[in-house]
Amino acid sequence: MEHNELEKEVDVNELTFEMTNRIRQYMKGLIEHEGSDLHIKANSQVRARINGDIVTVTKEKITKEESILLAKEMLRRRFAEFVEKKEIDFLYVYDEKIRFRGNMFFQMDGVSAVFRVIPVNILSIDQLELPQALHKLTDISRGLVLVTGVTGSGKSTTLAALIDEINRKHRKHIITIEDPIEFVHKDRKCLINQRSIGQDSLSFANALRSALREDPDIILVGEMRDVETIDTALHAAETGHLVFSTLHTLDAKETINRIISVFPAEDQNRVRNTLASVLEGVLSQRLVKTLDGKKTAAVEILFNTSYIQKLILEGRDMEIKDALDEGTQIYGTQSFDTALLKLYQKGKISMKEAIRHASSPSDLKLRIEGMDANIKAGQSGEGAFITEHDSDIFALKED
Repeated sequence: MEHNELEKEVDVNELTFEMTNRIRQYMKGLIEHEGSDLHIKANSQVRARINGDIVTVTKEKITKEESILLAKEMLRRRFAEFVEKKEIDFLYVYDEKIRFRGNMFFQMDGVSAVFRVIPVNILSIDQLELPQALHKLTDISRGLVLVTGVTGSGKSTTLAALIDEINRKHRKHIITIEDPIEFVHKDRKCLINQRSIGQDSLSFANALRSALREDPDIILVGEMRDVETIDTALHAAETGHLVFSTLHTLDAKETINRIISVFPAEDQNRVRNTLASVLEGVLSQRLVKTLDGKKTAAVEILFNTSYIQKLILEGRDMEIKDALDEGTQIYGTQSFDTALLKLYQKGKISMKEAIRHASSPSDLKLRIEGMDANIKAGQSGEGAFITEHDSDIFALKED
């Protein structure tokens, strides 16, 4: 898309911020309806993602000219960068409690923008109702911890909870490298330096290399996007630092394969050996819809036990899923399907939703049906055992 008016330099003093104020009203509505994303598209109505679904929230359309004006108002002096690169990430501060992670991009009809809500308050592992096993990741001193999942699965929120718990428990130096900075961490017990790509450093790889000379205990890399960043992150973990990062992978098995496969064939054995040595944990998330219409995270948990390490070294990635379930009682690991089964058992999600997100839908369906059959048998007295609670009920009947 080419426009002569786009080439003009933006004079901030000439901007009225009419479109920004209009978008702020849509943001207010998004917050009030507990939505996650606001979608603006030229020649289209405004839409929002609420409880996982895209819904139309205005009758009027955003014109092509209005979409360009919005880009000029929100990006200001970064507008020229946007015109050159055709897409841009940025942060928009709504108020002291709410910020938005913004992304603007050109499309055939004009400019589109997506704004994702970033709460200022960082929720804890317990408040997010994440598995208790995750607490152990806040007490390790070195290695690599990865949080994975598709876009919008809550990776940043989980990472923020882990960093916040470390900040409250330990005296460390933490450096975060993000694009852009999402959750702002205050210095508590830890000293925390947060760097934004584009503003504070040119790239993840540059910032990560620099971080190694800045006396860090912990480094958070917002995303491992390229071979150089992955290689440097592995080196950082190998040299005694604790590294947190994210990948857009579906589960632990795919995460391990992705890291190794991005390297040239001649380097893959070296990378496999290093990964098996430094990996501490992989948390893979999928957001699922609860029975009350909200969202919760189903989390696959891998901790790098000696057996998991052996599987990685020997390239037996297909056996990882079963190993996670076998280690549930001892190590707190679990596969996605087990995480979904637990959410179903707790009455949080439907059978249909559990099966929809399962790694092995047919297997999970059989597990759920078998569990339900056992419960029904217990309720009918067939093979049921009497609990203390049952005894109390019978005692009341006798009275």
